[in-house]
Amino acid sequence: MMAKIQRFGGAMFTPVLFFVFSGLIVSIVGALNNPALVGNIAEEGTNYHRVLSIIESGGWTVFNNMPILFAIGLPLGLANKAKGRAVLEAFVLYMTFQSFLAALLENFGNFFRVDYSIDPGTAGSGLAMIGGVKTLDTGVLGAIIVASIIVWVHNKFFEKQLPEWLGIFQGSSLVGAVGFFILIPVAVVFAWLWPVLQDGVYHLSAFMAKSGSIGVFLYIFLEKALLPTGLHHFIYAPFQFGPAVVEGGTTLYWFEHLQEFAASKESLKQLFPAGGFALQGLSNYFGIPGIALAFYFTTKKENRKKLLALIVPGILTSVFAGITEPFDYTFLFIAPVLFFVHAFLAASFAAVSYIIGTVGNFGGGLIEATTSTFIPLWTNHSTTFINMFLVGFVSILVYFIVFRFLIIKFDFKTPGRREGEVQLYSKEDYKAKNNESSTSTQYDYQAEGFLKAFGGSDNIESVNNCATRLRIQVKDPDKVKDDSSFKKYGAHGVVKNGNAFQVIVGLNVPARCQVKCNKFIDS
Repeated sequence: MMAKIQRFGGAMFTPVLFFVFSGLIVSIVGALNNPALVGNIAEEGTNYHRVLSIIESGGWTVFNNMPILFAIGLPLGLANKAKGRAVLEAFVLYMTFQSFLAALLENFGNFFRVDYSIDPGTAGSGLAMIGGVKTLDTGVLGAIIVASIIVWVHNKFFEKQLPEWLGIFQGSSLVGAVGFFILIPVAVVFAWLWPVLQDGVYHLSAFMAKSGSIGVFLYIFLEKALLPTGLHHFIYAPFQFGPAVVEGGTTLYWFEHLQEFAASKESLKQLFPAGGFALQGLSNYFGIPGIALAFYFTTKKENRKKLLALIVPGILTSVFAGITEPFDYTFLFIAPVLFFVHAFLAASFAAVSYIIGTVGNFGGGLIEATTSTFIPLWTNHSTTFINMFLVGFVSILVYFIVFRFLIIKFDFKTPGRREGEVQLYSKEDYKAKNNESSTSTQYDYQAEGFLKAFGGSDNIESVNNCATRLRIQVKDPDKVKDDSSFKKYGAHGVVKNGNAFQVIVGLNVPARCQVKCNKFIDS
């Protein structure tokens, strides 16, 4: 069971790797295209603005298509055979599922209590555009559920032999046919169940709006905790863009009254009491850095440089752009309990900040907060923001202490953690790791060595990876050689759990090992 969970976590990590670069692009280009920071050159209509807008639109591609990325990423880790075919099958069947769902809502919207005529961009519509299909917004969780069903169909039917006269329907054709009929009732269940969940979350927002600091706590907690389900839209949308606490939503209200707030010396909390429901960005500035510090100080010293390459871009995109997916989805699938601890701490410090008087436009990153809050309001409200940062620095420390304790106490395999031994490397090890004359030969050499140590390709059940480890499921663990046989070919260590093995390779494990190992297994 643990091996299956680890395989699932490794599969989920694949799409997360795209978030970091895309987040940096959005953050950097967004800052360069902000007139408040760079002047009139970035005004809408200028060629400078147009060019950067084109680049920024490319950066948003990953975030706008997260359900599809997770739907096709899952088979890469969980398909037992023909992973490439499984990915194609997952995409086709996932979009087929969305087409079923769209047709159900269009023809029987009243029965499912969904107004399909609403623009999917409308706050609280419950709809989204996925791959060009107007459908129900089931978020990443919906994609994972559907993709898991598709992978099950692939593993069960891809190699099923049919009579010769039906041979054309074998393989992916059979998977597609079986999946087609299975996903019809699945779409019906989603069409019935998901609007009920959305409606429940929407009505919960009415209670939160009347509950002061308790309401702020619940709002931030649910907004964070429901992120992977897509239901978080029903938390923040009525507050930020709807009439839950102020007409038109907190975002519009803030900008409409910004000059009034800037000119007044009265407490911001008195001027804008609904502003407590715009504090979800505080955990982006302070929570994520605290988590990153815990990751850093719970890994081995010799592995910290590699870890920095993974977490520093994620910190920057979180703090400056307010994009937290690189961290959220990393530890969500590695250790889900940490995700809910994060939601609890984020809600706690947002509530404390609200109690001491912090309100503002803090829904995104520091770039947005600086231009829409700090700069225009600093003269008369600097004390409020200084207090906010003081609480924030305390929250960094608390995050660090709590996450460090939990990671060590329960031995969570967060990025960079491994059971590496102190060892000396031979000349052969050095050549295997540093052969610059032929990268292909080096990787082939290492992959072949690992396969020999595992008892040959016939002993391999499955191959996948996480950020730093090659994950292998073997048929007979007694055929696997000792750790020194792996270290001979450049491994830093080996973790064993029954038939499941993890070879600790480093951050380039996808290119270095998995592709090459699969190459030799398939051949």
